[in-house]
Amino acid sequence: MSGPPRLLICSIGNPAPYTNTLHSAGHLILNALATTLEDAHTHTTTNPHTNPFLRSRMPGHGLLAAGPTYTLWKSPTLMNVSGPAVASAWTAFQRDPESRGRACRLVVVHDELELAPGRVNVKAGSNSPRGHNGLKSIREALRDQSYTRIGIGIGRPASRDAGVVATYVLRKMSLGEKQKIEGCVGKVVEELAKLSKG
Repeated sequence: MSGPPRLLICSIGNPAPYTNTLHSAGHLILNALATTLEDAHTHTTTNPHTNPFLRSRMPGHGLLAAGPTYTLWKSPTLMNVSGPAVASAWTAFQRDPESRGRACRLVVVHDELELAPGRVNVKAGSNSPRGHNGLKSIREALRDQSYTRIGIGIGRPASRDAGVVATYVLRKMSLGEKQKIEGCVGKVVEELAKLSKG
């Protein structure tokens, strides 16, 4: 295998009308990554073959940016059934001509109740989903394929009642929460850089 690994960075969350909820923190980070990574490469050409972070719009496919090192993909499905869509995107990514002869890694960005807002945690995908239905769906769809999870802290309500937790994750995030979540994009970029080095 030649060159650095290619990373497919998938975010899971919910589509409208739940786009700005805590449960969609992964999508918020992916949007911030698209801007951060693209801004870091503005000195390059707009040719998609030489600028890996050139924005690409493919309605219904969730592709935000594609390139030789990072490809950003936003799951278009509801959180709890995101596994088949992620598995399909991963299969297509591995078959892409850019992936030929290169190591490929799947990274899933998701919300994490067990972390304070703005904190980041990196784990192997094989770790327990701890009640996260989106991660359960991905685990079922990928079976024994390895991947990396990047959890974005959203905090948790005092109650562990399922109804209270569901209401909490599906409510619109406040401006302060949004800023804390977006503020951890630098840490996510650092973690992606580590993964891209092999």
